[in-house]
Amino acid sequence: MREGALANIAIVGAGVIGISCAAFLQRDGHSVTIYDPLPPGEGCSFGNAGSIGPGSVVPLSTPGIVRQAVSWITDPDSPLWIDWRYLPRALPWLVKFIAAGARPRIDGIAKALRLLHADSFKHYRTLLGVDAGNLLHVSGQLYLYESDAAFAKDALGRELRASLGIRSEILGPDEIRELEPSLGPRFAKAIYLPDSGHCSNPHRLVATIAEDVARNGGRFVRASVRDFEQDAGQVRALVTDAGRIPCDMVVVAAGAWSQRLAGRLGLRIPLESLRGYHVMLPMPTPAPSRPLYPLAAKIMMTPMEHGLRIAGTAEIAGLDAPMNERRAAALGKIAKRYFPGITGEPISVWMGHRPATPDSLPVIGPSPLHGNVLLAFGHGQTGLIGGSTTGLLVSDLVASRKPTIDPYPYRANRF
Repeated sequence: MREGALANIAIVGAGVIGISCAAFLQRDGHSVTIYDPLPPGEGCSFGNAGSIGPGSVVPLSTPGIVRQAVSWITDPDSPLWIDWRYLPRALPWLVKFIAAGARPRIDGIAKALRLLHADSFKHYRTLLGVDAGNLLHVSGQLYLYESDAAFAKDALGRELRASLGIRSEILGPDEIRELEPSLGPRFAKAIYLPDSGHCSNPHRLVATIAEDVARNGGRFVRASVRDFEQDAGQVRALVTDAGRIPCDMVVVAAGAWSQRLAGRLGLRIPLESLRGYHVMLPMPTPAPSRPLYPLAAKIMMTPMEHGLRIAGTAEIAGLDAPMNERRAAALGKIAKRYFPGITGEPISVWMGHRPATPDSLPVIGPSPLHGNVLLAFGHGQTGLIGGSTTGLLVSDLVASRKPTIDPYPYRANRF
């Protein structure tokens, strides 16, 4: 977009996406200023499940999702729940979500997710340097099934991963217990993904990269961006609650709040908050070595620096509804079924807004209406996985150099 020129770039959002964009842009010599009412990593990135893996290629919407979702939405403890009061507002997004689950579309979506996720660890190591060793762990992941029937039902996931060259291994009950002896004897089969792993403190990962950005001259402004001053297809300034701030270029990476900002730019992008929860539980003994994903419950159980994080659920209730304490408590109860040795109460409970598009692919690329605006949001449940590659791709697009991955699947005007 600005080949050979250095820019004063305003980045709206200090989560993992915005901070990764800032770090890679700064490496190209640009001046970056990050705007967010919260400190770096204290929004949705704070409560991330911690999973990082090239095997995360199955979109949320798949064939049969309607039948499954009907049973889920009537159960307030199910993996997916919709607040009926919010349903009229969510309906246009839900219609697109169901359409995205048609089989002809899924193969392309899975391929695009594979491209975005394949080199996550590599690009985070570039950004973290010596700090990568105590934050990133390529320890594998286990997808867990309680019966042979449940394993058979997940054939699509295995097919997609195999078609994309993702290494995996099928394990039986004895092999599962050998890898993770603290798990109870509930699981009949597992898929082991050796090239996947996790981050043991997502908040510290974002904060560490942000500190490096600040050391290299990046500025952080604790302010909310309300609007944009526009002229002839260019954004000339941000309108914030701290006043008008001129800029050369804008990257919108404000997570679930990006739709409102995109609307100010004249863009209509379907984005919904998939509200997610986590509880932190005391670490069982022995501690798990890797993220564990029981598919029946749709939760991720990840060993963190301060305990075992149980993260999951998808709740559609908008940006303003309060936390649903019942759903948070359900996560802890489910985890204790899988780990008989956990007896203590939750250490902490959290809820955050995961910005989701209907097709499970983020929006990454230039605004179709502006010459100096880039969009980087909508990663849903895979923001940590795709964050580093997104940052690199945004820097490639600003520099007008050959992009690290093909940006076409993530274009803003695909909906």
